[in-house]
Amino acid sequence: MTPCNLPYFAKEHEEMRASVREFAREVVAPVARRHDADATFPWATVKQMADLGLLGIPWPRSLGGSGRDLMSFIIAIHEMAKVDASHSITISAHTTLGTSPIMNFGTDAQRERFVPSLATGRVLGGFGLTEESAGSDAGGTRTTAVKKGSGYLLNGSKRFITHAGIGEVFVVTAVTDPQAGSKGISSFILTKENSDLAAAAAFGLGHDEALTPMPGFRAGKKEDKLGWRASDTRELLFQDVEVPAENLLGGEGLGFTNFMRTLDSGRIGIAALSLGIAEGAFEQARDFASTRRQFGQASSGGQGVQFQLSDMATEIAAGNHLVYHAAWLSQNKQPFAKEAAMAKLFCSELAMRVTTAAVQIHGARGYTTDYPVERMMRDAKICEIGEGTSEIQRIVIARHLLAGVAG
Repeated sequence: MTPCNLPYFAKEHEEMRASVREFAREVVAPVARRHDADATFPWATVKQMADLGLLGIPWPRSLGGSGRDLMSFIIAIHEMAKVDASHSITISAHTTLGTSPIMNFGTDAQRERFVPSLATGRVLGGFGLTEESAGSDAGGTRTTAVKKGSGYLLNGSKRFITHAGIGEVFVVTAVTDPQAGSKGISSFILTKENSDLAAAAAFGLGHDEALTPMPGFRAGKKEDKLGWRASDTRELLFQDVEVPAENLLGGEGLGFTNFMRTLDSGRIGIAALSLGIAEGAFEQARDFASTRRQFGQASSGGQGVQFQLSDMATEIAAGNHLVYHAAWLSQNKQPFAKEAAMAKLFCSELAMRVTTAAVQIHGARGYTTDYPVERMMRDAKICEIGEGTSEIQRIVIARHLLAGVAG
């Protein structure tokens, strides 16, 4: 179901797709089930991803990146998710949430200090936005940053943060002016120590001695999740964390505006990940139905299964257009927020529909861990929640549709 005939791709994009597909199917697929069952971070395969340049795809070579374009990055997320969503979100969250705010809003000094470690995959990064009472209502941030001397003192916590334990560089939001509402939220670059230094030492990934950990900044409880179980998700805790002024990202009061722009971009990545899950589940269902015999013929010979596969393939084709159109707009510096929300909404809900149907086509076998479709179904659900719920996407889309329309 590769969208080779879409007008967005050049030869280098198809080469990227082929390379990631080969790695995903030959290296990631054999270990995905084990890491999901054990809820362990896949250090060995993530190290290989770093060596292949998959953790710095869109960043310039001068800063340690691969020097490719956004379309290549989206292709990598899409292809990896066909095999395993946990590996795919590692690429997506590290790049879009952990690194892009520094690239997009940072100073030259901040980029030179932090991006090479992130782009090469020497360390993993993350984005500290969500709090216990500030999820969809991101303007309800309670973490505070109070000026102290020439810097700031941070206190508070974040929750459901990808790479919170094993990451070392984070962009986090905090209130610097409680009276200014969302305009009083700023963002900062913080550093902490990897919570699994033994694994970092064993695999040569995840720790940089040149980054000084900030006292009082640490990871909290690890979440025991339904899906994305091989992805590290924990709390981030801040207790009197002294942050130097040079770690303020983008100026005071710009945190809300900048993280909304970051989430717009991130939605394309989650849309691609969702599309990959859907496409991977479709391929599993198609192949299973072609070999399983029911009532004296292959399951795929019956109209009931044929109609399901036809609907899946049609919606996946539509999802491909939505995802890569949004990515093309972003890459070409055109407005894309509405299109990103549409792609994220459609593809995340598509992932749930397709994976549920794929389990049904597998019958009782689909309800066991012997087949990857049950994992895919569990992995799909968070796509309707993370980086803006489906409800939030509909609000974003409606705002764009109604902007300028007379009431």
